[in-house]
Amino acid sequence: MSKLKKAPEFSSVKEERAFWEINDSSEYLDWSKAESASFPNLKPSTKTISLRLPEGLLDSIKIEANKRDMPYQSLIKAWLADDVKESRN
Repeated sequence: MSKLKKAPEFSSVKEERAFWEINDSSEYLDWSKAESASFPNLKPSTKTISLRLPEGLLDSIKIEANKRDMPYQSLIKAWLADDVKESRN
């Protein structure tokens, strides 16, 4: 492999981002020596949405969540995740 270039020193994250947007990292790093990384404790990013539900349905969900001693939003997320997972099988 040819000699790698030395990456410059950056004075800010903005400057570094601008540099890597226009430069090929393979000219600066030997990716064949890269190791896989695992970050098991990272919290998945979430996005807030607005969802309109009939009041009766929401009341029923809240009652079910209360029976399970969990927030109703968490119960909705769990149900949605289970349904999506089941749909993929």
